[in-house]
Amino acid sequence: MSFMKDKVVLITGGSSGIGKACAERFGREGGRICITGRNAENLKTAAKELTEKGVEVIFVQGDVANENDCVRMINETLNKYGRIDVLINNAGISMRAFFKTVDLSVIRQLMEVNFFGTVYCTKYALRQLLKYNGSVVGISSVAGYQGLPGRSGYSASKFAMEGFLGALRLENHNSGLHVMIVNPGYTESNIRKTALIANGSSQGESPRDEGKMMSSEEVANQIFNGVKNKKKRVVLTAQGKLSYYLSKLLPGLVDKMVIKAIEKEGDLPK
Repeated sequence: MSFMKDKVVLITGGSSGIGKACAERFGREGGRICITGRNAENLKTAAKELTEKGVEVIFVQGDVANENDCVRMINETLNKYGRIDVLINNAGISMRAFFKTVDLSVIRQLMEVNFFGTVYCTKYALRQLLKYNGSVVGISSVAGYQGLPGRSGYSASKFAMEGFLGALRLENHNSGLHVMIVNPGYTESNIRKTALIANGSSQGESPRDEGKMMSSEEVANQIFNGVKNKKKRVVLTAQGKLSYYLSKLLPGLVDKMVIKAIEKEGDLPK
């Protein structure tokens, strides 16, 4: 019997990409799933597809940047399932703009969604997670340990998320709470298409070749195994692992590697 049997998993940003893939992966192992997101129609479609695959799932429309919405997400999950065992803080937005030209409202929005969204959901789920020796998962990024050009606000929000989760882990080191940070690297996802440019509008088409990236399903499988084995950090892709370890040993070299790689991909803001 899977260790997930009848456990409850709440996934923010669960209507597509990594979030939806996690819903399927954890649900396939017997978990009962709640997905959340801002677009009700997308959630409804995702929930229907997951149900057709045998996943027990509900959805709650809401914005993680809104504290009251986060309280409602938690409460509706509890009203349906009676407990929460795993919280996957996946909802996030990115940016493509140099700091010298970006509107500060973009930075604020990134912090509200990527950082405070994680803080709000974790705060209101924490009592349940502590009760059941559950897991808090934060989907970070290479940008969570390495500043990336054109993504000052994104890097700041992910650095902040990682600091918050690291402190949370230490505060609860004797409680049985599991805290895991995931650094996916480049993954097939809508996050680049919805990335905010300098004026706060969406980028549109991604400049990167999505076909060369790790699939959301591969990432979800790694996240599942990380929760199962109670890992503290999961760094994905060979490039991501290389940059993570080198950033600790040779930060200057990694800076040069990052600039070269992003220039080669044509992924710097114009």
